[in-house]
Amino acid sequence: MTTVRKNQATLSADEKRAFVNAVLELKRTGIYDRYVNAHNWFLMNDDDFEDRIGHRGPSFLPWHRRFLLDFESALQRIDKNVSLPYWDWTQDRTPNSSLWASDFMGGTRRGRDGQVLDGPFGAQNGKWVLTVGVLTVGVDRRSYLRRGLGSGTPQLPTRADVDSVLAMPVYDMAPWNSSSNGFRNHLEGWRGINLHNRVHVWVGGQMTSAASPNDPVFWLHHAFIDKLWAEWQAKNPKSGYLPATRTAHVVDLNSVLSPWNNVTPADMLDHHRFYTFDTEAGGQQRY
Repeated sequence: MTTVRKNQATLSADEKRAFVNAVLELKRTGIYDRYVNAHNWFLMNDDDFEDRIGHRGPSFLPWHRRFLLDFESALQRIDKNVSLPYWDWTQDRTPNSSLWASDFMGGTRRGRDGQVLDGPFGAQNGKWVLTVGVLTVGVDRRSYLRRGLGSGTPQLPTRADVDSVLAMPVYDMAPWNSSSNGFRNHLEGWRGINLHNRVHVWVGGQMTSAASPNDPVFWLHHAFIDKLWAEWQAKNPKSGYLPATRTAHVVDLNSVLSPWNNVTPADMLDHHRFYTFDTEAGGQQRY
């Protein structure tokens, strides 16, 4: 099977249903919460790692590419036809977008606390209860999904914002952290226009915490971030991952990525080994 990641706006009703059902099954079996725990743990402990694995450093993009691949594989063990859709937030920019419809992510929220009231992940459905614990709920320990679409920041990034970041010719540079210049840090959102981080804030609720995968839209957002990395790679074929050589306190090109211990950023550079996007040549699912 060749996996094709599609724009969520183009998914059929059957494709949406299959994706949602696979996510709910991972939640029912407890597997889903392992991904929440992993992301929460690595983000909360990032400052304690001298190599800044996963966030605020060069490995932000390859780490999440592997994280998404693992999750996608888990979905496909339930339904081989499922792949991760992506949310193009430069196009689907409002709480009225199809993404937030009751047959997909759900979007209606209660004003006083942001509880999601509709869709398969709303509390009323009874299938999406956040585990009450230090690792899986985040900052407020409430066990229901919350959002605040557009409350934390009024505007999602535009395509012009994205294009300005894609035009940056260097992947990353010293000091290799949240103060760095270059493509990675501007895409992650610690400097400049702020792409990735701003979307988390725009969604609100659990998406603003280290346990952001508690909101299934996390995967669609990061699938688009991954797509933007692929677009940058295509635009800048001579500008690869940096640092390419051993650098103190940084995940270089051939350093091991935790927690996998058998994966390096170099292994994650070519997404075509694993999947294509629907906007690429030949972007049609085959079995």
